[in-house]
Amino acid sequence: MTFTLILEQTFNGLQAGVTLFLVAAGLTLILGIMDFVFLAHGSQVMIGAYAAAAITQASGNFYLGVLLAIPVTFASGYLLEFLIIRHLYRRDHMEQVLATFGLILFFNEAIRVSFGPAALFSDLPHSLSGFVEILPATPYPAYRLGVIIVGLLCAVGIHLLVSRTRIGAMVRAGANNPEMTAALGINIKTLFRLIFATGACLAGVAGMMLGPLTAVQSGMGEPLLILSLVVIIIGGIGSVRGAFVAAIIVGLVDTLGRVFLPSILRLFVEQATADGAGPALASMLVYILMAVVLIFRPTGLFPAKG
Repeated sequence: MTFTLILEQTFNGLQAGVTLFLVAAGLTLILGIMDFVFLAHGSQVMIGAYAAAAITQASGNFYLGVLLAIPVTFASGYLLEFLIIRHLYRRDHMEQVLATFGLILFFNEAIRVSFGPAALFSDLPHSLSGFVEILPATPYPAYRLGVIIVGLLCAVGIHLLVSRTRIGAMVRAGANNPEMTAALGINIKTLFRLIFATGACLAGVAGMMLGPLTAVQSGMGEPLLILSLVVIIIGGIGSVRGAFVAAIIVGLVDTLGRVFLPSILRLFVEQATADGAGPALASMLVYILMAVVLIFRPTGLFPAKG
C-alpha cells in the first residue's frame, strides 16, 4: 500500500463521486423539488450514454457525439414529462413508483430493439487517451481527470443556477408554494417540465462520461440510481449542496473500501477469509454509512430549508 496507490484511488473515488453527483443532482431536482418519485432516472443515464456512443460511431468525432447528445437527453426528458410524467403528479407515490418502474422496463427493451443486445464502446480521442502527471512519477489517466474537472464545473454551475439566478429563485418558489408562485404569473407546468428535462440532462451527461469507462449497455443506469438515492438520503432530500458532499463521500468510501479493505482485513484474519469477506463488506460500506447518518441526522447532513 503505497502513497501513489492511495493518491490514484483517491482521484478515482473523486471521479466516481462527481459522476454520481450529476445523477443525484438531477434526481434531487425531481424528487426534492417536484416531490415526484422517478425510478426511471437511471434510464436517462443509459439514454445519454447510448446517444453519445451512437453519434460518436456515426460521426467518428467523440466531442461532436458528446455535444449533440446533450440536447438529445434534454429533449428526451422534456418529451417524457409532456407525454407521461405530468399525468402522474397528483398520484400517490406508490403509483408513481409502479409507473416509473414500468418505464425502466420499456426503455431497456427499447434500447435492445434499437441497438441490439451487444454493448457499444466509445474510443477516446488521442487528446484524452494519454496520462497526466498529478505528481512527479505519478501518472493519471487524462480522461478520468477530465471527468473530474467537468463534474466540478457542473457542480459550480448548478449551484449558481439554483442560488444566484432568477430561474433558480422561481424553482425555489415553485417548490415551496406552487399556488402562490402560479398566482404571481409563473407558469408552473412549464417550470416543472424544464426542471424535469434538466434533471434528465444531468443524468445523461453522467452517462456520456461513463460510456468510455464502462460498456454502454441496456440497464447500465440502475446501479447508479440506487447509489444516487443513497446520496440523496445522506445529503438531505432537496439539497443540491448535500447531494454534492454526499456524492463525494460515497464515491470515496466505495472506491477506497473496495481497494483497501481486503488488505486491511488480511492483518487480522487469514488471506482466504479476507479475500472472500473484503469485497462483500466493501459493497456494504455505503449502506452502513447511510444507516449511521440516519441514526444521528434523520434529515440528512444538509437538509433543505423548509
